[in-house]
Amino acid sequence: MSDKVNATEEYRLLRSVNRPEDLKSLSREQLRSYSEELRRYIVECCAVNPGHLGSSLGTVELTVALHYVYDMPEDRIVWDVGHQAYAHKIITERRDAFRNNRTRGGISGFPRMEESRYDSFGAGHASVSISAAFGIAKALEMQAKRRHVVAIIGDGALTGGLAFEGFNNAGASPETDLLVILNDNEMSIDKPSGALDRYLVHMSTSRWYNNLKTTLWRGLAVVPPLHRLVRKAGNAVKQGLLQNSNLFESLNFRYFGPVDGHNIDELIRTFTALKEIGGPKLLHIKTKKGKGYAPAEADPAVWHAPGRFDAATGERVKSNYAAARYQDVFGETLLDLAREDERIVGVTPAMPSGCSMNIVMRELPERCFDVGIAEGHAVTFSAGMAAVGSRPFCNIYSSFMQRAYDNVIHDVALQRLPVVLCLDRAGIVGEDGATHHGAFDLAYFGCVPNVVVAAPRNELMLRQMMYTASRADYPTVIRYPRGIGEGVEWRGVAFEELTVGRGERLKEGSEVAIVAVGTMANVALRAAERSSRSVAVYDLRYAKPLDEALLREVGEKFQRVITIEDGIIRGGVGEAVVAHLGREGYAPRVRTLGIDDRFVEQGRPAELYAECGYDEEALLRAIEEI
Repeated sequence: MSDKVNATEEYRLLRSVNRPEDLKSLSREQLRSYSEELRRYIVECCAVNPGHLGSSLGTVELTVALHYVYDMPEDRIVWDVGHQAYAHKIITERRDAFRNNRTRGGISGFPRMEESRYDSFGAGHASVSISAAFGIAKALEMQAKRRHVVAIIGDGALTGGLAFEGFNNAGASPETDLLVILNDNEMSIDKPSGALDRYLVHMSTSRWYNNLKTTLWRGLAVVPPLHRLVRKAGNAVKQGLLQNSNLFESLNFRYFGPVDGHNIDELIRTFTALKEIGGPKLLHIKTKKGKGYAPAEADPAVWHAPGRFDAATGERVKSNYAAARYQDVFGETLLDLAREDERIVGVTPAMPSGCSMNIVMRELPERCFDVGIAEGHAVTFSAGMAAVGSRPFCNIYSSFMQRAYDNVIHDVALQRLPVVLCLDRAGIVGEDGATHHGAFDLAYFGCVPNVVVAAPRNELMLRQMMYTASRADYPTVIRYPRGIGEGVEWRGVAFEELTVGRGERLKEGSEVAIVAVGTMANVALRAAERSSRSVAVYDLRYAKPLDEALLREVGEKFQRVITIEDGIIRGGVGEAVVAHLGREGYAPRVRTLGIDDRFVEQGRPAELYAECGYDEEALLRAIEEI
């Protein structure tokens, strides 16, 4: 298959739809055929240009029905977990641009307001849709603009506390027209866990309740007085048949469903009827993640974001790397530590396969906890465990840790609890773009008291930093990048406790000193070896506390210093180094390399390092310029 998806006759209907209003001229049979073409197009594009596949395959019919019934951009549709929105992007004037989805200069993999008038709100993190949609609906109501506002939440996002903050607030405004669609595909990235998942299963299998509700509300559009009867019957049913309150109706959302999320006729009929019902409403639909593509249906966790693959056979393109991924170093090392120390437990907010904690889960399931997409809870839950003697390793992607910042400060750092916060995907992560780069952690943790911040330059260093953190009586943050390591031997290497706050001189030199943190030390070494100058390279290893003895050596020996970090410069390690040198009375000429004061768009990591000015070539230029 070529790297371009050709516009062939088999996409006749797909190519006839350039904007949402074009759908309205299609018959129901044509809409079903269009949906199949749309699904096939997503598969073929993602095969050569990888993205989040499974979630969007499951929302094809839902998206077609939404755009058929509602009138965007006047009506507003807010997507939660934006990787459900590929079909939405293709329908809304971005069909051909989708071929370059998630590439540098191409369209984003998530909804973005600046990208399209059809993207009502940006969504790269989970659980934001209800709050945002309610804000939109309330503002339009205040402006006396009668528009329909729809929020689509699912793919695990309902486990996030922000979703229920939105439910609680919106439910207190019975006059505000808001439809929340719960896309229940029984998955997030991995299989869901927790009481909420069991509750949804219970609701969706309560046939008496749902059949009665369906019969009553379908008559509502024809006979408005049935409105009151529906509400009364709903209360009776939920108290009588379910023997407990419907969670959503207790929040003053009228609950409808479940509805087959792959039946276009039923979806169109449902949306049309719901448009006539005011106030907060929740429609529960059932979909299948990976729908219509057999490999994705069979293994939705793997096909959430499968990388490149052969669209015809479903065979994934394997990467042949000798080195291990940092996430696997984490997972295997955590298992080794847990075997030796029964106090050690693992905590993850719905990312067991993404962070490789599933390695531990397979052998020690009782020692690992998937808490759902709830980063703040994951941190405070870990703090509670640490308060009574456990040694939790809480693994959260760097970008998502931003959502738990207060929990770290208030519940972990202030109480000096020995929680190990492992930040996967730190620094530039690539094609997911601005919402997913781990650009800020060095800056936002560098100012928190009682917290040690570690950054390994290779696989073995990560292993030893994890061991060192497991023996500490204070909080430790260990941040490491996405992807493949340096090829350093680490499996089976004996644990060795490091001296916290002690860096390392990696290369002697006399003209320029490079002070690096984390994997940027490897970039510094390569650049120094290529440079015609005499360049010394120092690996801080710990961004906090700084190695004062190492920096004293730098200050005394060098008048030209370069700092380099895979993170934001403002408030980052480079600025901390400059401040320390100044306090000690040293005044070298310093150049700080990292991410400028901006959000970085999507692209391959190598492209983005060059764009941001801290790849190997940029470092070589900086050596000459300084």
